[in-house]
Amino acid sequence: MNWRIIKNFFPVLPAVVIIGSCAKISSPSGGPKDKEPPVIVKSVPPDGSRNFRGNRFSITFNEYVVLDKINEKFMVSPPMSTKPKVSLRGKSVNVELEDELRDSTTYTFYFQDAIRDLNEGNTIDNYQFVISTGPIIDSLSVTGNVYTAFTLDPPENALVLMYRNLDDTTVKSQLPEYIARADRNGYFRINNVRGGKYRLYALNDLDNSKNYNLAEENFAFLSDTLEITPEKNYLPVMKDTTVIKPVEKKVADTIVLHGEYKLILYAPLKKNHYLSSSDRKLQYQMMFTLSLPPDTMDFSFSIPGAAENSYFTEISKERDTMLVWLTDTALYRQQEIAAVVRYPFTDTTGALTEKVDTIRRRFLLPRSTRARIKPAPLRVTTNISTGSLKPGQRITLVSPAPFRQPDTSRIRLYEVVKSGKTGLPYEIRKDTLNSCRLFISASLEPGKNYLYIADSASLGTIYGENSDSSGIRFMVREPESYGKLRVNIKNYKGDRIIQLLDGNDKVLQQVYMKEDGMAEFGLLEKGTYRLRTLYDLNNDGKWTTGDFDRRMQPEPVSFYNKELNIKEDWIVEEEWDISEINVKNLKAKTQKSRTSLK
Repeated sequence: MNWRIIKNFFPVLPAVVIIGSCAKISSPSGGPKDKEPPVIVKSVPPDGSRNFRGNRFSITFNEYVVLDKINEKFMVSPPMSTKPKVSLRGKSVNVELEDELRDSTTYTFYFQDAIRDLNEGNTIDNYQFVISTGPIIDSLSVTGNVYTAFTLDPPENALVLMYRNLDDTTVKSQLPEYIARADRNGYFRINNVRGGKYRLYALNDLDNSKNYNLAEENFAFLSDTLEITPEKNYLPVMKDTTVIKPVEKKVADTIVLHGEYKLILYAPLKKNHYLSSSDRKLQYQMMFTLSLPPDTMDFSFSIPGAAENSYFTEISKERDTMLVWLTDTALYRQQEIAAVVRYPFTDTTGALTEKVDTIRRRFLLPRSTRARIKPAPLRVTTNISTGSLKPGQRITLVSPAPFRQPDTSRIRLYEVVKSGKTGLPYEIRKDTLNSCRLFISASLEPGKNYLYIADSASLGTIYGENSDSSGIRFMVREPESYGKLRVNIKNYKGDRIIQLLDGNDKVLQQVYMKEDGMAEFGLLEKGTYRLRTLYDLNNDGKWTTGDFDRRMQPEPVSFYNKELNIKEDWIVEEEWDISEINVKNLKAKTQKSRTSLK
């Protein structure tokens, strides 16, 4: 019987296999990835409506959407004292207005890229919804760019404000007539503007007030009023939607638009004197920093009850930072020290006075362990650890704490020759501004090899730390192993500072010039460099930021339009017309001419 059942089952088996394979669940192969942004199918009322009298509007899309950082990105121009509420319902974005709208006013609601589709996150870039409470839609526009002073890079999250009231104080107390946010490249465009005269500003709004009411906010202002007329309108060029080709986002992101007006955003000059910081990061060190140099006023330190020789102070070159080194063991082992600091202080009336503060600073030692730990030797860093010095450069030694008097009998300097080595006389002394730095001066010649030897405990700190023994071979490189840059500066009348920068905009060398001529930069390592000009309008030898109260723009800067590739044993010669200010447009690396140094 069992055999009969099995025999009858065999004809059915192929059908079971086929049915099973048909019923198998597998992932769909899918199609091309959705790259299209959501499409608006309707809005209530329609975009561009006139004589609007409602308190809400809605925008419906062809798919479900999400709102990305809507509180940060959503703005209304002109601004409202109470921000509208934005919410989602199904495939619709709803906006509820809580403020009473002005008569005969065009309102633009900026969503930027906050609206995205639910599945792929495709955005509607720079989406705006416009309504008017009057019979017409204002159709004029303003374009421009915001740049950061000193670097000319686009700032992050800069607001652009337009005021019909031309009084300078308005930007500090009132909401603007029009507002926009500069894009990642600093470009801005304000649409649906009514004709007339305006003041134009830019702002890093720290308190979301939409006005310049904090002294520490970065700010920019256009020196002259601007007049918006139909003749100076910047309406977008209409495209034939039947032939629009989608632009890849990576390509679109690199497009930099240039508007008519240029705003230079600067950090305002600090005017108030105060103690900006104080700390005790080390057991035997305290540090105090002022907001501004004290000029001729007192900046001093004392510890009540402590002997004068139980500590000493060092003031920075700018005179705004004081380092206190505690030298008495009983003093610096105290967990808390009460220090008296005298410094200049600007009170609430703006008057400059001398303030005396008692400041308590604590330092807690780490928990001790039972095991005895051998103290680590003093770590001394030096500029010869790379194996070479530039011609004319001194040997520099740096420690984390003030040096004691070095034991010169344990420190030797040799010239290394084929037959052996020859001792060299040297002089060692402390830096007058920094007790943690020593300089060794000797007659060192380019092209020769040297040996520096420091025996154990030859160097040490005033706290009893001693160095380990060390020996370093180094050479003084030939001038021919470096490159040189000569730049013919022309077409500007006035003082200027020509700066040589590395790839991170760090200043390596600078030349102060009162008139056109040749700026030279020597002993340059092989690599890529950049040039910047600071236009020293007030002739004080440094760059000066802006001051809105005095209607003073930040001093302009400009960057040379090419990166410069410097090689060994070459002189690179360039010409730079610096007549155009606040320019930064770098091109590929190039050299106008190169000549051997030999």
